[in-house]
Parts: sequence; structure tokens; C-alpha cells
Amino acid sequence: MTTEPLRGSVALVTAASRGIGRAIALDLAGHGADVALGVRDPDAASPLADEIRALGRRVVTVAMDVTDLAGCRTAVDQVVEELGTIDVLVNNAGGSIVEDAFDVTEEHFDAVWSLTTKSTFFISQYVARHMRTVGRGSIVNIASQAGLVALPGESSYCTSKAAVIHLTKCLAVEWGRYGIRVNAVAPTFVETDGTAPALSDEAFRDDTVERIAALHRIGQPHEVAAAVTFLAGEGASLITGTALPIDGGWTAR
Repeated sequence: MTTEPLRGSVALVTAASRGIGRAIALDLAGHGADVALGVRDPDAASPLADEIRALGRRVVTVAMDVTDLAGCRTAVDQVVEELGTIDVLVNNAGGSIVEDAFDVTEEHFDAVWSLTTKSTFFISQYVARHMRTVGRGSIVNIASQAGLVALPGESSYCTSKAAVIHLTKCLAVEWGRYGIRVNAVAPTFVETDGTAPALSDEAFRDDTVERIAALHRIGQPHEVAAAVTFLAGEGASLITGTALPIDGGWTAR
């Protein structure tokens, strides 16, 4: 079995400069893919781009604020022009505003929805139009366990991620006829810069570890990346419309 199952493929990863996105970009490159890094600040992604080049892969960095859909379409066109195609799309961008449901404003709800759900829909739509012309493609959406269970103080985020999971099913059913597979992963709490403030609270961390009911530990970015790479590749050729929990057993409880 080849150790580079994605050789010859081109993958676009949004929010790729750090955390889970960075790990996904490196894992895809490590398994043979050329990678387009969709990031807010292209300069900040320069070290990651250098790491990918050191693996012998082509890399393109494009400016992508996923709430600016016109700009995202321009970025996708740039990737296709420079790398020839997009075989794999990873919708990694997302975010939360933590507050009691009584305090959620329309502005905050719309901000979370736009960043997490609206962007996933319309970036997928635009990239899938390219995929349709060649009759193949794989989209992997980064959902969350928050789309499967309720997390207090994150009602808008839970709603947005639940929508991403159902959207994954809808797109898989519609686009399968074009050879496009659409899947999602649903991670638990993972050690990243973004989760560091919350996990630095000892009581919160202890409670989180307890709720990760089987393995009782916080996840690592590479554990999410490995699942994304699997779903992106031909080893998952009969898998579409699924949301894979990567949660250490949280949702099994």
C-alpha cells in the first residue's frame, strides 16, 4: 500500500495557518497532496508553506476571509489557475462566541453562522462546481461534537455545527452523482491556541477530561488531521454523508 495515497491531488484547506488547520495541511502534504493554504494573513502562513515545500509538495497561499465570499471565490479561482484543480476541500474555518442563550444577540448569532455555516455552504458550492467538471472530488467539513450534543454557553455555536453536519448529508446526497463525496469530522476539545485559554482553567479542564468519557484526555491536532486525510482519500471511496466523531467517547456516553 502506498504511503502517499493523495499523490497528484490538490487540497485547499481554509483557516490553515494554525491549530487543527495547520495539522491538516501538513498531514495532507505528508500523504502526497499539493496544498493551497486559505488564510486571513498570507504572511503568517509563510513558515507552514516552507514546511510543505520541504516535503516536496507544491504550495500556494491565498487570502481567504471566509466571511467575504466574493474574496473566497477569487481565491479559489487563483488556486485552480496556479495548481490546475482542487481535488480536496477542507472547510476548517469556524468560531464561537461563548455566552448564555439569554444573552445571544442577532449580531453575535449571525457572526457565528456566517463564519461557520454560511461559509461552509458557499465555499463548498463554488469549489464543487470545479469538481463537477472533472467528475470527482472530496469535501471534508470540520464540524464539532458541539453539533451532536449541547454545550452550555455555546447555543449559537452548537446550532451552527449541527447545521454543518446536516448540510454534509444534504450535499453528499445531491452531489454523489458527480463523483463528489462530502463528509465531516466532529472533534472534541483539542489542544490548540484557540482552546488554550479555556483549558488553562484547571476546573474546566478536569471537567472536560471527565466528559471525554472513554479515553479521558484532550485531543491533539494530528488526531483530527489523520481522520481528515483518510476521508479525503480513496481509502474512503464508499464513505459519504457521514460525520465522524473524534471525541474520545464523549458522545457515546
